[in-house]
Amino acid sequence: MGFGIGINTEETDAGSLRGKQELVACDCWFTSSGKTIPRFLKYQDMEGIIHSINDIRVHTSERKNYCGILMIEYVCSCEEKGQEYRFKLLFQIQNCIWNIIWQE
Repeated sequence: MGFGIGINTEETDAGSLRGKQELVACDCWFTSSGKTIPRFLKYQDMEGIIHSINDIRVHTSERKNYCGILMIEYVCSCEEKGQEYRFKLLFQIQNCIWNIIWQE
């Protein structure tokens, strides 16, 4: 038996992501301590129109491992034309890629 000898030193895997991921361009503030804070983003819809979200409210952020890919997951919301939209922003640290998953 191995008690406390560093056998389980790997980060736990959060499984696979649920929902349709879409690529986005995200403007992000990097603090002096290395924390990332998304400020606004742009995405392209199915018709090719580019939309901007300028007032992102970040509720939580957490480092997660999805199928071996290290990401920072942000649970966010925004208000557009009187309606609230909830979404997850995913930042792939190694590839510097931002994805969005819209919540229903």
